[in-house]
Parts: sequence; structure tokens; C-alpha cells
Amino acid sequence: MYSHDPGFGSTLEIRLQSRAYQVLTHHKLAQILGFIYSDPPDLIIIDISSPNKEIKSLIQSLKSDIYFSAIPVIGLISASDPDQFPWDDYQLDDFVFLPIKYSELFIRIELSIRRIQRVFDNNPLTRLPGNTSVQNAIADAIGKPMGVCYLDINNFKPYNDTYGFTRGDEVLRMLGRLMSNAVKEAGGGFAGHIGGDDFVFIVPLERAETVCSTIIDNFTTIALDLFDDGDRDNGYYVALNRKGQQERFPLLSIAISIVPTDQAKIHHCGKVVEMAAELKIIAKKSGKSCYVLDKRKR
Repeated sequence: MYSHDPGFGSTLEIRLQSRAYQVLTHHKLAQILGFIYSDPPDLIIIDISSPNKEIKSLIQSLKSDIYFSAIPVIGLISASDPDQFPWDDYQLDDFVFLPIKYSELFIRIELSIRRIQRVFDNNPLTRLPGNTSVQNAIADAIGKPMGVCYLDINNFKPYNDTYGFTRGDEVLRMLGRLMSNAVKEAGGGFAGHIGGDDFVFIVPLERAETVCSTIIDNFTTIALDLFDDGDRDNGYYVALNRKGQQERFPLLSIAISIVPTDQAKIHHCGKVVEMAAELKIIAKKSGKSCYVLDKRKR
């Protein structure tokens, strides 16, 4: 929550906490983006009783980011001149007039949270769009010169079993952010998380290999930090395989399959999934991070 008035912000924080909401209040706009990026909230309340360029820029930054655009933003605005408020400049999901009627604010907060749960199926761990959004994005890409890229982590299950779910979740969150950043930096596209260590991103086909290379390079740079010193020095870790036997597993790597969706034989999402699975088998055989692009005659 942001308010330029410390007294008002403190009162609002107490009222929200009385409804069992966990609240963090900031009175300096410069602090807000850093906090959101490090620990994304479920909802943002911003005091816009005095509109300015900094607030406008903050909201636009959030709404232009595929990773944070789903977070609802409720604006607190002056009731004295609503017709004069620059609505087009502030991408609000909802608003409440000042002075606040707290019963109305509580209802709008609850409705905003429920709305986002209905409309978006974001993965709760990575906050990326989930399976339904992934399927819709693939369907929209069919027939266009796009690359649907399926990504997963090689030998993630033994890592999860050995290092624990907390460390495993950290890996998934990190990979989700690396992927969404690479997509954004390459000009934009779609990034989603099907579940577990299965991710999907969709970009124009001409940029697909560049994005894959960026993700692989960044993951390789960070991957060493995911292991304890001994395993890192050895270049492998010991874990139980699917037969319950101890086995040496190489340090984590990723496999990516790229399916061009402008192929005549692709008419539905199922075909894309089928082709991606075939390519991923090839990618995993290398034993290291790599991507495979379907270059079969179209």
C-alpha cells in the first residue's frame, strides 16, 4: 500500500489488519517497485488523491510487465472532481473515493481478489499464467509464425527429493523469472507455468532461438548456486533413482523444444503438445542444457 500521508496510511493499515489482511505500507514511491519485485503482493492500494507522473509511471510499469500485470491495483481518489481525474493515464483495476468508506473498501478488496482468481489461473508458486492460459495462448498462435517453446528441468525430481521442496520451489521461481525476463527483453510474448517443472513460452519464431539461448545462459550461470559446496565441486549429486537405488545425477540443466506453429499439419493444441514431447526427448539426450527446433519440412 502507498500513501503520501503517513497518518492516513497508518490508520488505513490498522483498519486493514483488523480484517486479517497482511499489510505493508510505503510512503516513498521509490521503494514500492523493489518490494513488489522481491515479494509480489496479492493486491496493491495506491493513494492517488494527488495524481503525479511518478504514480502514473509506477502503475504503467506494473501493468506492462507480464509477470506483475495480474496484480490488482485499487486507487484511492478524491471524490470532489471525479470527472476531471485522468482515467486514461492510470490503469486501475478498481477505485474508492476519498474520504474512505471502509465497508466499501473491504468489499472492493475482496471482489478484486476473487475476480483475479476467476479470470487468471496463475500458478501460485511462480505467479505465471497457468494451464488454461497456456492452452489459450497456444491456440491463438496456431497458423502464425510463432514458436511454442516447452521447457523443463532435467532430473528435477531427484533434486527435489534430495534438497527438499523448499529448495526445489526456489529453483522453479527462479526459472520462471529468468524465462519471463528473457521473453520480455526480447520484445515480448507469452510466458506460462503448466505446473511442476513444466513451463511454456511463446515468441515470434524468428526470436525463439535467441530467447532459448538467453534462458540457458542465465540458468547455467545460476545453476551452480543451487547446490551445496561438495556437490558443486564434484559436478554431480547423489540421489535415489526411480528404482530406489543411489545414482549420480549431473547438476541441473534444462531442455527446451521449439514447435513452429505456422506448419500446415498443426490444427490444434494437442498436435503442438505431441510434437513438443518428441523434441524434448531429443533435447534431454544431450545431458546438458540445450534446445531443439523442429526443422522438418512444413
